[in-house]
Parts: sequence; structure tokens; C-alpha cells
Amino acid sequence: METKQLIKVMKALSNTNRLELYLEIKKKQEVSYATGEECFVTDIITSMKIGSPTISHHLKELANADLIVTERRGKFLVAKINEQTLKAASQILAFKGDGD
Repeated sequence: METKQLIKVMKALSNTNRLELYLEIKKKQEVSYATGEECFVTDIITSMKIGSPTISHHLKELANADLIVTERRGKFLVAKINEQTLKAASQILAFKGDGD
């Protein structure tokens, strides 16, 4: 991951609502692995105290930073964490220099 991409990721997560939305998607995704259910954005909207247009904007920002991937399932929108971006950012943030 390049520095510019990491900056996009950090900037996207620096907003309180976006960070909460990202964490909610991550939590729902972990539950979905166990149950086989998908993370529908409508489920997230009901659990957060912000409006649909605002959530839509934040989803777009998270997708632009490559933190999430969204897919249409009929009239529903499914959100998933982009594990590659998460892993790449984690590796950079966990970087240890010589002697550490």
C-alpha cells in the first residue's frame, strides 16, 4: 500500500460517523460468517442514529478509500469490508524498524 492510499484510509476513518459505520459493517460481517447471512445496509441504517442520505454519503467515502465493497442484491445494498485494504493498512501501521 502506498502512502497516499494509507492517507485516504486514515482520512476516511477520521470521521466519527464513518468510523462507527465501518465498525458496524465489520461487526455484522463477522456475525454473517457464522450465520451465513449478509450485511444489508438497511440493517445498519436502523442501528445508527443518522439518516439514510448521510449513511449513503459515508458509504461512498468508505468505498472511495477502498475500505468497503458494496453490491446490489435486488433492491438491497450489501456492504463488505475490503480485507485486502485492511490487511495492507494493518501491516504498515504495525511496521517495526530495525531493532524493534
